[in-house]
Amino acid sequence: HHHHHADEVFISWGKETPKVYTQADIDRILTALDSGDYGAILRAKGIVNGTDGAWIEFDYVPEEHEIRAGHPDYTGRLCVIGSNLKEEKLAELFGL
Repeated sequence: HHHHHADEVFISWGKETPKVYTQADIDRILTALDSGDYGAILRAKGIVNGTDGAWIEFDYVPEEHEIRAGHPDYTGRLCVIGSNLKEEKLAELFGL
């Protein structure tokens, strides 16, 4: 289980992107966040443009994520919160 101590420093990584994703892309990305390869991820959320013109919203906490239809926005937004985030690897994971 995850234990958080007050001396741990959490940072956030966020991007805006016009990139288009499939629901399977987002599922694969969120599953990959559990690997530990991208830092200690506490939370991730976002809304991105889907391939069929629909928008995809997602929420992630360790070992659990939800993907659902979203409301249209002007651009996609991603936010990842955690410690020791590997920002270059996150950008690569999201295809940015």
